[in-house]
Amino acid sequence: MEERKREGLVREIHDRASAMGRVIRIDGRDLLNFASNDYLGLASDEKLKQAASKAVMLFGTGAGASRLLSGGTRLHEELEQRVASFKGTQSAMVFNSGYAANTGALPALARAGDAIFSDELNHASLIDGCRLSQAAKYIYRHSDLGHLENFLASSTARQKIVATDSVFSMDGAIAPLPELLDLCEKHDAILYIDDAHGTGVLGNGRGALAHFGLKPEPRVIQMGTFSKALGSFGAFIAADRGTTGWLVNSARSLIYSTALPPASIAASSAALDIVKQDSSLIERLWKHREKLAGGLGEMGLLTGRSETPIIPVMFDSVEGALAASARLREEGIYAPAIRPPTVKEPRLRLTVTASHSDEDIERLLGALRSL
Repeated sequence: MEERKREGLVREIHDRASAMGRVIRIDGRDLLNFASNDYLGLASDEKLKQAASKAVMLFGTGAGASRLLSGGTRLHEELEQRVASFKGTQSAMVFNSGYAANTGALPALARAGDAIFSDELNHASLIDGCRLSQAAKYIYRHSDLGHLENFLASSTARQKIVATDSVFSMDGAIAPLPELLDLCEKHDAILYIDDAHGTGVLGNGRGALAHFGLKPEPRVIQMGTFSKALGSFGAFIAADRGTTGWLVNSARSLIYSTALPPASIAASSAALDIVKQDSSLIERLWKHREKLAGGLGEMGLLTGRSETPIIPVMFDSVEGALAASARLREEGIYAPAIRPPTVKEPRLRLTVTASHSDEDIERLLGALRSL
């Protein structure tokens, strides 16, 4: 800890005294929030709150057991059916979080004699899922199709799995899914997609496959979360029935965890209904994304390869990123610095949402100009 303090890398928790939204209250101050994954502003939506309240009155506050015992309700099964329809797959299975899904599914799907090929910038949950698996692991350079194909072509593994984020959570870049799927078809591999930041954002909300016009064929497994654009909590695997059936019998994070409470399940279902029925929130999100990205570009700030509402502003040093974050906070704007070991290059990870206004974005841009 002393070493981390000297390097400016100590993390601290600052809890909110307010609901999640465009303005949050931290340490007694109201701050304009540009650090949320609540892309559509659904975390405080009245329809989600009403659905959660109704579920509490019907089913109580806690699940009490795992799904394989008595922890599930009919709401869990209904949500899985809705997810499968939403993602265009035969089946879906709810997990307690994206982390639990990836660290449960990958070790269940890949065993000794198999191989997993993982993008070097994948989320920590994918990395840990790979580590927990007994399969051989290969890390390919970020979105480097040639490097990946060299690995695939030389592999003699019984089963091959290519694992990738759809949207890389610290960079905002989108994985080249059409080309990855082509490679998986060529080398008879499974494509495992972490669509946590794509679900509700890309493809009119249906995710990265829909964004590219790709069909969810049997060799594709999609993980998504309810906790970001859908404003609730939990995650899912959407795939063919054989895959989800196997996960029920083999994914330790599912088998040995108490089920999600009914309130979260009901809120997730309500969020899916909103996304399916009303495209205006997604349209507003992307309008705000273009406004912020355009303003940052006019200032000449380095934003990497961002293509999504996640827009990093890169810094040469940890000290510079921390100082910028502190100055923004003085101006009433919440945008924490992201530092190693989470990322190699320090940055402000700005996220814009449908809840922001044009005035909010202008305020952020004005504050950045003053830096």
